[in-house]
Amino acid sequence: MAAAAPRRQPTLDQVAERAGVSRSAASRVINKAPHVSRATRDAVERAIKEMGYLPDRTARALATRQTGIVALAVSHDDPELFADPFFAQVIVGVSAALEETDLHLLLCLASSGRGRSRLTNLLQTRGVDGVMLMALRGDDPLTHIVRQAGVPAVYGGRPLHFEPQWYVDSDNAGGARLATEHLIGLGRTRVVTITGQICTEVGEARYRGYREAMIMAGLTPHGTAEGDFTEAGGAAAMRTLLDRHPDLDAVFAASDNMAAGALRVLAEAGRSVPADVAVVGFDDLQIAERTEPPLTTVHQSIQDLGKEMTRMLLGLIAGQERSSIILPTRLVQRGSA
Repeated sequence: MAAAAPRRQPTLDQVAERAGVSRSAASRVINKAPHVSRATRDAVERAIKEMGYLPDRTARALATRQTGIVALAVSHDDPELFADPFFAQVIVGVSAALEETDLHLLLCLASSGRGRSRLTNLLQTRGVDGVMLMALRGDDPLTHIVRQAGVPAVYGGRPLHFEPQWYVDSDNAGGARLATEHLIGLGRTRVVTITGQICTEVGEARYRGYREAMIMAGLTPHGTAEGDFTEAGGAAAMRTLLDRHPDLDAVFAASDNMAAGALRVLAEAGRSVPADVAVVGFDDLQIAERTEPPLTTVHQSIQDLGKEMTRMLLGLIAGQERSSIILPTRLVQRGSA
């Protein structure tokens, strides 16, 4: 007995016929073009589902000049970066926004010369439809690579030395002011800060918010030590501050990871928190609930940062003008201050 012939895939013409629309209208729905009526979109999507139609990605790419891929480029050369809870939450947000589409995500570590060369080639050959940029430092080469390539680009956080046309950021300076004002409101006058890298906009903005709050309260910034947004970096900075300013009575750490390191060092030094030293962090990561005592911190919606970056990029790819976004922050009070 002869084997049954394989079932032929339905064509776009057959989908259009089933939906009762023109071939061009069906194509616009499949390619997610704007200005398609709800009735047409519903009819075509119903026909696609009923018939099991699968678009030819190669043909679609040729027709739309799109690859179906967006990149998340990070100016960092450590693969363990993506185990960091902050970046893990960003990726969760990006992935959630992409679930609403049929686009794929490409992660690029682009700190080394080789990594930047790969990214340059990817963008110049239009290997992706757009790019999101994270963890930029100072006069980062990635900004020049992306601007020269001319592809749609969205920045997660603003670069230090220029303001891009499209970015999503948290209110870093405002959140740092909230944290410092809270400590001052508790009667603390010798407030020190552990900053992130000052060569980053986020590090500089959170330091600026701390200084503004101190000066507006008529206080002199008591002491500063630079960290690197890691727990180890926060611990090292806390040791430095205790050596230089043993009379300190409060700490604003520019990230929860650094605050966790600071709490550990304070405990080792016999300083009671919050009785002797009050501590506030920034980010509201899960670690903030597990420290001893639980960490008072500034909440920013990290998943929303990833989601809004992606939605903004998708709009740019579709030719829709978008406005940059500053996400709000708020204080979450726990036991450390």
